[in-house]
Amino acid sequence: MFRNNYDNDSVTYSPTGRLFQVEYALEAIKQGSAAVGITSGSHVVLVALKRNAEELGSYQKKIIKVDDHMGIALAGLAPDARVLSNYLRKLAMNSKLVFNRPLLTSKAVLSIADKAQENTQLYGSRPYGVGLLVAGWDETGAHLYEFQPSGSVLEYNGAAIGARSQAARTYLERNLDAIRSCTEIEELVVHGLNALRDTLSQDMELTIQNTSVSFVGKDKDFTIHDNEDVQQWLDKLDSTSNDKNNANDDEDDDNDEPAEGTATAADSTQPELTQEGAAADDNMETD
Repeated sequence: MFRNNYDNDSVTYSPTGRLFQVEYALEAIKQGSAAVGITSGSHVVLVALKRNAEELGSYQKKIIKVDDHMGIALAGLAPDARVLSNYLRKLAMNSKLVFNRPLLTSKAVLSIADKAQENTQLYGSRPYGVGLLVAGWDETGAHLYEFQPSGSVLEYNGAAIGARSQAARTYLERNLDAIRSCTEIEELVVHGLNALRDTLSQDMELTIQNTSVSFVGKDKDFTIHDNEDVQQWLDKLDSTSNDKNNANDDEDDDNDEPAEGTATAADSTQPELTQEGAAADDNMETD
């Protein structure tokens, strides 16, 4: 489907200046389940949607701890993320042994960016097929970075990667001011879970089995919560959602009744949305 004369390796440019192997690696990220990261002035939160290959299998790990002050969330090929996380752990260990201080988050992401960029200019290698959200707290404050297989890294106040991540980014853009003003970790986690829920298909919901939550910040080490530990935030998410739905219902009651063609048009488009969501699910094989 994607074959052409310029995608046999990662070092050959097409006539339009494109590296197709790098673009294919970016597509692998879009096939993975979503991960969301948000930061306030003092804390960073990572939430991720876990996926199991089948009902009898366990859920894939989506958040990896690098050091007490740093961790990553992944979307794409999990083995590639494992290689990069081990590399980050070596850097963090070396920083403590040699300099007796934690590794700066900015230095960590630039190091893996250099490592990834080498694969785009060496014949016989391939780009890493994984995207990372790197969260950390150091002497310069709280930081959230997005890493891409091309070697590009950018710092964000809020970011989302993986399948249907655009819906999560839209939520983050609409609520950025509220997110930046959060003083409690619980508030940040609820915002993150709301954004993550927007990436779900119509037949899915967030549960303690498929949701991972982690955070790091001032006076708090990087901590990962899975399974029953996530229930406390899912309960807050449900109550918040119910309050919003009730408010919307009240506004709808105050409005005039819609015209006769409105409901019919909405009903006619519903099957198309359902088919689109089902088609997207069939294409997702990565973590």
